[in-house]
Amino acid sequence: MQIEALEQWESFVKQRYNPERKKEEFRQYTEKTTPVVREFYRQNHTLQTLDFVKAKKQQYFRLNKRIMGIWEAAEFLNELVDDSDPDTDLSQIQHLLQTAEAARRDGRPRWFILTGFLHDLGKILCLYGEPQWAVVGDTFVTGCKYSEKIVFHEFFKDNPDALVPAYQTENGIYEPGCGLDNVHGSWGHDEYIYYVTKDYMPIEAQYMLRYHSFYPWHREGAYEHLCNAQDREMLYWVKEFNQYDLYSKSHSAPDALQLRPYYEDLIAEFFPSKIRW
Repeated sequence: MQIEALEQWESFVKQRYNPERKKEEFRQYTEKTTPVVREFYRQNHTLQTLDFVKAKKQQYFRLNKRIMGIWEAAEFLNELVDDSDPDTDLSQIQHLLQTAEAARRDGRPRWFILTGFLHDLGKILCLYGEPQWAVVGDTFVTGCKYSEKIVFHEFFKDNPDALVPAYQTENGIYEPGCGLDNVHGSWGHDEYIYYVTKDYMPIEAQYMLRYHSFYPWHREGAYEHLCNAQDREMLYWVKEFNQYDLYSKSHSAPDALQLRPYYEDLIAEFFPSKIRW
């Protein structure tokens, strides 16, 4: 399965949110974006409606797709191959291990290290047949006015929700301070892996998994008016994790065979041998 748009989106996000990039360079970089990434954002912003998000939650929150362990899920994700990039030889498991190992080298808690390994497992949505615009992308809130801090904001004009008057105010269908748990973010791998693992991981990890692609919130400061006290407290952990999510990847390949015993032991500390997906 080719994942050209997925890989190019990740590269785009990594460079756009580079802490070394000057603020005035953001727009210039966006204007130079590849056609593949622009088309990805066009589809994502046009097709991710509130009704779509609700339908996907109803579909996947039944957790009736598969029953498998965490390492088994990582091996399943390995079926996702980037045919478009001949210079990238890393498997999906090795990408997960890069993030986790970077956290491990920094002495992060065991649950934090495991979160690094878990965070992209939701991309198995691609293997369920979901289009890439419904798997990755910068998370945004549906059901209220689109924040102008969302990259490629101009593409929202063609989203059917842009014609619904109730969605055009700052709060939309939500109450101020209702908490992010009570809003419908755009659907993707973040929300899916959060829901699959939420009964097993601490609250800090849940936020890191669920909101690691919510760049308008944790990098741009959008949606503060919808946050509650817990969201503001957990924002620290989402930001801490972001450095490992974006900047731990390289062409250096972790030895998955050598590392597997450590990670299987770590997984067993938090998860049963099989869980529902």
